[in-house]
Amino acid sequence: MRLSIPSRLVRAQRARNPVSFLAVNARRMYAFQVSGGATSQVFNPRTKWLQRERAAATVEESRQADYLKDEVAARVCERLLVSYLLNHPSDMTKSFLTSQDVKRHFPRVLDLGANSCNIARALARDDLDPNPDAPPSAPLARKITTLVAADSSKGLLYRDADQPFNNDIKITRVVLNNEETLPFDAESFDMVLSSMSLHWINDLPGVLAQINKVLKPDCPFIGAMLGGDTLYELRTSLQLAEQERRGGISPHVSPLADVRDVGGLLQRTGFKMLTVDVEDIVVDYPDMFALMQDLQAMGEGNAVLGREMGPIGRDVLLAGDAIYRELHGNEDGTLPATFRIIHMIGWRESPDQPKPLPRGTGEINLKDVLEQK
Repeated sequence: MRLSIPSRLVRAQRARNPVSFLAVNARRMYAFQVSGGATSQVFNPRTKWLQRERAAATVEESRQADYLKDEVAARVCERLLVSYLLNHPSDMTKSFLTSQDVKRHFPRVLDLGANSCNIARALARDDLDPNPDAPPSAPLARKITTLVAADSSKGLLYRDADQPFNNDIKITRVVLNNEETLPFDAESFDMVLSSMSLHWINDLPGVLAQINKVLKPDCPFIGAMLGGDTLYELRTSLQLAEQERRGGISPHVSPLADVRDVGGLLQRTGFKMLTVDVEDIVVDYPDMFALMQDLQAMGEGNAVLGREMGPIGRDVLLAGDAIYRELHGNEDGTLPATFRIIHMIGWRESPDQPKPLPRGTGEINLKDVLEQK
């Protein structure tokens, strides 16, 4: 599917079999700490906060670069319909599901890592997931009483506080001192949403456990984060250019979680009825410099500890752009950049939830079904 967004073209496709394109791609691994153990630090929180505050300071440029966050936020909200289906199996016979079909109301919802309130903007949209066979759908915001938008960057959080969507949904903005410590009471939210922020968390297992704790029983967490082979084209091009010009490499793209890690983390932190899937969003840029400029305007610059300080050398950048075009360039001269989005849905455990049947009680052999196709 190809989408039209401001100044960029996006191609979205389902990635069923995530693979590593080159051995030099970084993969972020997680280990569960024993009680009281120190959390390993991958990113510099201060650096990331400064990057996001600087991005918010250039308001118009920041808004123009919000196309990716807006798109992912919309897809997170679409999964609210999917999460309802998972908890209401009787609706599985429907060919489509709209916001009118969601009978459940969510009095208090947390948007964790809200950025510029991209999720609130998506919730306030009419007909979020258009279907030609279905009547227009009302905004999902009508299913929510209060949305608590929480983020450590005050600049981003309040950047669009005067925009019209604020009138369509009640938003309470909360500036966090630390996104890895949630200042909310246990069982105080009917749903937690998160879009394009968890990939900067050092202690992801700890944050997921806290999300589970602040949810009420039988309430969902729906999130999306960058992961896997995100920006593998940029990563490999810069590594090859730096190896050629300087005889070594420095990390210029932050390490990210793999989809296999995320499923295990959700399970170990107590979530039930899990759904984890992956989407690739491919954006075409005129050159590598436009991509890097947009990443800076998004506040998505490199914040890994141990990175080389200062700008990348001009000779490395020029060589990287040439390598990018040679290895990954499109026929029309543009350069594709892949953003791999890991979507996740997990539910706080409740005695009333549907339970899987015991192993061995199935009456249909999957092998027989597959052989019929």
